[in-house]
Amino acid sequence: MNELNSHPFDRLTPDLLIDAVESQGFICDGRFLALNSYENRVYQIGIEAQTPMIAKFYRPERWSDDQIFEEHQFCFQLQEQELPVVCPWINTEGVSISHYQGFRFALYERKGGHAPELDNLDNLFILGRLLGRFHGVGASQPFIHRPMLNASNFGWESYELISQKFMPRELSLAYDSLAIDVLNTVDQILGDYGSINNIRVHGDCHSGNILWRDDYPHFVDFDDARMAPAIQDLWMLLSGDRHEQTTQMAELIEGYNEFYSFDYRELRLVEVFRTLRIMHHSAWIARRWSDPAFPHAFSWFDSPRYWSDHILSLREQLAALNEPPIEVRL
Repeated sequence: MNELNSHPFDRLTPDLLIDAVESQGFICDGRFLALNSYENRVYQIGIEAQTPMIAKFYRPERWSDDQIFEEHQFCFQLQEQELPVVCPWINTEGVSISHYQGFRFALYERKGGHAPELDNLDNLFILGRLLGRFHGVGASQPFIHRPMLNASNFGWESYELISQKFMPRELSLAYDSLAIDVLNTVDQILGDYGSINNIRVHGDCHSGNILWRDDYPHFVDFDDARMAPAIQDLWMLLSGDRHEQTTQMAELIEGYNEFYSFDYRELRLVEVFRTLRIMHHSAWIARRWSDPAFPHAFSWFDSPRYWSDHILSLREQLAALNEPPIEVRL
């Protein structure tokens, strides 16, 4: 293998995976299945005479041990309150982060389930109740080592990377002008908004990270947990037009308020954080482009068509940012 063109995850051979899991006292049966994950590498590993385990190998140099520890501790605190989260396994040394040949990994019990039907208002009410309980725990103490979601790290840094290294020359002028207008509008909204109540949140609370089983949701993958306003865990559950999103948000908030008080001012931030996610997602792919898994999975990225569509999305978001926020009255 050419070391200059290799990626750290290239060393995750089947033998290394099995040896890593067996280093924690398990006996593997030789079966393994790669699961859908790009930021990290996640595998289902067969265990002799037991239910398979899920092994999550963290991307090198993304999080520090302290940051991973905070993610795990947040999950354990939620579990202590009998909330339905999938927590990492704790080894015989009493820790949840394991090390093997330069990799950090965590093991999880395998949980089945399917994505929730978010067009079902009853499901949204249930999710709202759970998120209210989640945020009660999340607000009890801050993350010390994990970052805060803000316009600088999700917006401006994303813009600078895309503008300097990825935007096709023929689209560069249009992109730069638009992205700066969008981010200035975001900054103005946040400036007018004033102090934001940042708490510990899941951070990536979309349907793919919720497993519906036994008529109840279970939350997985807290890898993007960080400090952010509560609305960050709510807006990603919305879909459809403005009327549909208003109805959906009303159900979420009604459930949410049973356990934690929703700050209705945060409705003004829905389009702000939707915009920041759009920009950050493109920059995330760009930052990972040297990982061979990314060109394979996102083959359409880094093409003029993709960037034209991205510019169109930002134009739509600029219009949305200038509209009044959705109104919810319960």
